[in-house]
Amino acid sequence: MVLVGLSGAGKSTLIRAINGLVPVTGGNVFVGDRDVAKASGRQLREIRAGIGMIFQGFNLVKRASVMDNVLMGRLHATSSWRSLLGRWTAADLELGFEALERVGIVDKAWVRASDLSGGQQQRVGIARALAQGPGILLADEPVASLDPPTSHQVMRDLQRINRELGITTIVNLHFLDLARTYGDRVIGLRAGEMVYDGTGAAADEQVFRDIYGRSLTSDDLLGAPGS
Repeated sequence: MVLVGLSGAGKSTLIRAINGLVPVTGGNVFVGDRDVAKASGRQLREIRAGIGMIFQGFNLVKRASVMDNVLMGRLHATSSWRSLLGRWTAADLELGFEALERVGIVDKAWVRASDLSGGQQQRVGIARALAQGPGILLADEPVASLDPPTSHQVMRDLQRINRELGITTIVNLHFLDLARTYGDRVIGLRAGEMVYDGTGAAADEQVFRDIYGRSLTSDDLLGAPGS
């Protein structure tokens, strides 16, 4: 599912309300049968353990290896001494390699995160979220700082994870052509209200004009992978 709308429409707020990073001031947010707004501190930690988060700015520990960054997604299930010393179990390492293989950078496992390109760092972020074993993936503007070819690669990774692993994937995007291409379901937000709920294929230019409240510009489109 892809969320689209102008800056300030509520896309990031909605995504961050799902895992309790933004408090819910009205209504309810359910993850499965649990209401995030009414969850205690312990319950909220349990909910978050099942939700992987992918950030625009990658949020990696640059001096650490790719594998150590990926396995930080296992902190909820790992003893403190193992995580502090990087003494991961064989089972955790296997999960880490599987997650890196999903995003095509298993050969970078022992490279420092600081030595990777932006696109590779974002794919480490996806692998970290996968290593968590989530039922839901939330991606907040995951391609905002990437070039067109890399943006399409990251979106293909997320689409493949959604379809092959059955993980609910919710992506906040600015670029409308990406939303149409990869969104099985597109939610249009305007001033905090939902103004469109339909497939990406059905979201034509008029739909996006209605969501944005103005004519579209070149800044609203990323372009083809090779552009």
